[in-house]
Amino acid sequence: MKFGSTESYVASDDLALAVNAAVRLERPLLVKGEPGTGKTELARQVAQALGLPLIEWHVKSTTKAQQGLYEYDAVSRLRDSQLGDTRVHEVRNYIRKGKLWQAFEAEGRVVLLIDEIDKADIEFPNDLLQELDRMEFHVYETGETVRARHRPVVIITSNNEKELPDAFLRRCFFHYIRFPDADTLAAIVRVHFPDIKDQLLTAALTRFYEIRDVPGLKKKPSTSEVLDWLRLLLAEDLAPEDLRGDSRNALPRLHGALLKNEQDVQLFERLAFMSRGQR
Repeated sequence: MKFGSTESYVASDDLALAVNAAVRLERPLLVKGEPGTGKTELARQVAQALGLPLIEWHVKSTTKAQQGLYEYDAVSRLRDSQLGDTRVHEVRNYIRKGKLWQAFEAEGRVVLLIDEIDKADIEFPNDLLQELDRMEFHVYETGETVRARHRPVVIITSNNEKELPDAFLRRCFFHYIRFPDADTLAAIVRVHFPDIKDQLLTAALTRFYEIRDVPGLKKKPSTSEVLDWLRLLLAEDLAPEDLRGDSRNALPRLHGALLKNEQDVQLFERLAFMSRGQR
């Protein structure tokens, strides 16, 4: 079964092609793009479309690659030995399986999401090279080698916060999710708000793209933010006329859903002030 757009997710042709190519090549799919463009949701939709379980590994700044394989809890074993617990004689009792181990030992094929890999230390991707390439790893405490029963579909996301090593990139199929054009974004909106009126949708998206195009914007609003904004517009029952005006300069209605830092709010306030001064 091939991946494509679903009832709840609009996938561009090139994104669907990238997913299906990575599945066929049995390579990890590295997906980059602006925050909020649906990279994490992509993995969930791929799992749903292919009928496979999903295992999610959300990477943080403190995450180490070893945690994806397993962790040996030596402290608990030492404590149990002091208490005379018989569990200490079996080292397996103190090994916690990581997300890769769970994916490798699954009885069937799964989708493994490694989310926001660029948050971790620069060595994190390199530390996973062999495991993702050979689909196996060694457990030193028990002397066993864990091999994947079925090669998982691996989807790796990155917000481009730091460069990834070339050796890691060579092992991946790469796709950059471009910000959707107006027609694609309208289709995405209709998935979430099927009853939205055409005039309001057109006015809102026109306003939204004007906001994204303002020079000097520190953080451009993303797909997830325009969906939040539209949810508020519908809840407030605003009309298309409420979104118009001097759209390039004035603060947008309910701007807190779109502008996420004080610099961008101040930018719009300055533009509004300059616009008033020129009248």
